[in-house]
Amino acid sequence: MQSLEALTREASALASNEMPVTLAMTSAESEVSRIMQICNACRYCEGFCAVFPAMTRRLEFGRADAHFLANLCHNCSACLHACQYAPPHEFMVNVPQAMAQVRLQTYTDYAWPAGLGALYKRNGVTLALALAGGLALFLILAMLFKGATLFTPLAGNFYAVFPHNMLALMFGVVFLFSTFALGVGVRRFWRNEDPGAMSGAAIGEAAHDVLSLRYLGGGHGTGCNTSDDAFSLARRRFHHLTFYGFMLCFAATCVATLYHYFFGLEAPYALTSLPVVLGTLGGVGLLAGPVGLLWLNLKRHPLAGDAAQRPMDRGFIALLLLTSASGLALMLLRDTPLMGVLLAIHLGIVMALFLTLPYGKFAHGIYRSAALLKWSVEKRKPSGLLVED
Repeated sequence: MQSLEALTREASALASNEMPVTLAMTSAESEVSRIMQICNACRYCEGFCAVFPAMTRRLEFGRADAHFLANLCHNCSACLHACQYAPPHEFMVNVPQAMAQVRLQTYTDYAWPAGLGALYKRNGVTLALALAGGLALFLILAMLFKGATLFTPLAGNFYAVFPHNMLALMFGVVFLFSTFALGVGVRRFWRNEDPGAMSGAAIGEAAHDVLSLRYLGGGHGTGCNTSDDAFSLARRRFHHLTFYGFMLCFAATCVATLYHYFFGLEAPYALTSLPVVLGTLGGVGLLAGPVGLLWLNLKRHPLAGDAAQRPMDRGFIALLLLTSASGLALMLLRDTPLMGVLLAIHLGIVMALFLTLPYGKFAHGIYRSAALLKWSVEKRKPSGLLVED
C-alpha cells in the first residue's frame, strides 16, 4: 500500500501534468487535490459530511472535482479538529481552509458578467456601507427634487413619498438581474460536472438537507467546532434565523404585492395584517441571526476558513443587519415625521443588498444547494470505481 507521502506526490503530479493548459489548476485547486488524496487514503472522517463519501467515488481530483467538493463543504471544521494530519503536522491537512479558498474561486470563475467576478474579493464592509449610504442619499435627494418635505407626517403612506409603480420597477429590475446573474453562474457550475438526470427522490433529499442545514450539525450531529474545540449548534441556529427571517420578509413583500394588484388593498396595512406580521417576524429573525453570525465570525478559529473572505462575510452580514434594523425602525416610526427619511434609508440599503447578491456571500447558499443536489443525484448511481467481472 502506498504511503500518504507518495499519494501526496502523485496528487501534485496529476495536478500539474494531466490538466490541459487552458484549464490549469490554480494553487487553491491543487491544494484541495493534494489534501483529498491524503484524505482518500485515511478516510477517518468518512461519516462526517457529504464531502468524504463523495471523495471516495474519485481517485483523481481535477478542477471540476475541487469546485464540487468545495461547495459541498459547510465549513463545520469537524474534520480539522479530528484530523491527525492537521497543522502543525508536516502534511498540513486543513480541509475547511482549502475548501473555502476554492469556493471563492468558484464564485469568481462562474460569475456573470465575468468582469464583475472580481467584486467577490472586494465586497467588504466599506463597499457595502458606501453603496447603501450612496443609494439612500440619492433617494433623499430625489425626494427633495420633487418638492417633498423631509419631515412631514404622512400617516404611514409610503407611496406618498415614492409611487408604487416606481418602486416596483426599480426593485423588479434589480431583483431580476440578480436572479439571472446567479442563475447563469450556477448553470455554469452545474455543467462543469453534470451528474446526469435528476429524480424526485434526489431533489427531495437535497431540499431537506438545504432547509434543515443538515451538515452544520458537525461530524456527529452535535454542532460545529468552536475556537476552543467544543461543539455548538449556535452556527446552525443563527443560520436558520437568518435564512427564515429573510424568507419571511420576502413572503411579506409577496403578500403585499398580492394585496395591491389582486385585491386592490393598498398600503399602509394594519399592524395585525399578514404583510406586517410576516415582515415583523422576518425582521426580528434577520436581526438576531446576523448578530449571532457576526459574533461567531469574530471568534472563529484562525485555521477554520479563509481569512481573506472575512471582509466579504462581514459586508453581507452588515447589509442584512442594516436591512432588518432600518425595516423595523420604519415600521415602528411610520406614523411620525421621520417616516420619509427612514423610508429612503431603508430602500437604499435594500437596493444595495439586492445589487450585491450575485457578487457577495449570498452566493454561497445558492452554490451549496446546487452541490448538494449534485451529490444527491450522484450517490444514486453506480460508482465508476466498481470493478466488474
